[in-house]
Amino acid sequence: MITTPLDSALLDSKEQYVFYHKMVDFVLKELIVSVQQEKLCSQQELLIFKQYSDLLLYSIEAMRIKYMYDEEDNMKVDLTDSGFPNYLEFRFLYNDLELKNEYIHKLTDTVSLKEEFLDTLLKKKQPVRRDRLFQASSIVYYKSVNQKFIFNRFVQGKIINAPKGSNADLMTSWSFYDVSHNRPFICYLYFNYDGKRIMDEKENIYKVLKESADRQMPLDTMAYNIDRKLPNIQPKHIKRIDLGPFHNVFAKDENKITHAILTGISKKEIPLESYALSLKIDEVFSGETFTEGGFFSKQTMQKWSDVIKQRYVFAPHRIIQLLHNQTPEVLHKLAKSPIELASLKIDKI
Repeated sequence: MITTPLDSALLDSKEQYVFYHKMVDFVLKELIVSVQQEKLCSQQELLIFKQYSDLLLYSIEAMRIKYMYDEEDNMKVDLTDSGFPNYLEFRFLYNDLELKNEYIHKLTDTVSLKEEFLDTLLKKKQPVRRDRLFQASSIVYYKSVNQKFIFNRFVQGKIINAPKGSNADLMTSWSFYDVSHNRPFICYLYFNYDGKRIMDEKENIYKVLKESADRQMPLDTMAYNIDRKLPNIQPKHIKRIDLGPFHNVFAKDENKITHAILTGISKKEIPLESYALSLKIDEVFSGETFTEGGFFSKQTMQKWSDVIKQRYVFAPHRIIQLLHNQTPEVLHKLAKSPIELASLKIDKI
């Protein structure tokens, strides 16, 4: 994938960042509810989906606090086929919080800062200087944001029993933020294990997933790599959810849905806060087995089904109407008709 300056673009003003953060927060929360209502995941998958989504929401809120009054730096957003923050922003958060104890000692004491604000506002009748507001937001950031809740580039879930009715005994999950697409992915692995203690295999499973399934790739390739590197387990089903792109007023790509929304906004046919969110679910299942390797290194491998690809679009009713008129060929390829989310009402920037 070719990287362009739009993969880490800056918005034009702090007001635009306020607008952007409200949009992302609103849409992700709407998405969680809709995924449940539309039964796109099993109940167990839904609980895991919500946990990873909460980490993503927490991290984006932390970015909002971090940059709120910072005049020298701003959060970078990927405006091409993403709509989410550049992956480096998550790394910056994590690294920042690694050093939080060093920063906290350098910050102004909270009590004296409050007294200063009250004196400025009530006695002097003057607005608080932005550099002092940045001091206050930094205190909130370093004292309230917890590093362990940051959506890291790779987040590993636990190994648990698979739900009843699954084609496997066990399952695990993981999430990653792809560095080339700047989008979050959530994955589920269902598998069997012939040994007595799956915890004996746990660290090896986690290591292989982090090394071989931490980026966007053909799902059957991912399945083969996991199967080959974990000879003691039998993968049965892999499911991957790709969140995005997030189509909105800030996007600058050639996506047909994005183009339809931007055109509608420019013609004042739809409001500035109009949006749509694409979501893709890929699944692959194991079938028969085959033997790979030489006489002294034979390994039984799974034969995998063709990848089942399902595409969805979530948007408010007015945007769905627009897409039916402007991009019917895109909607015809979806797994089901566009799924309606609530409209966003927001102050204009």
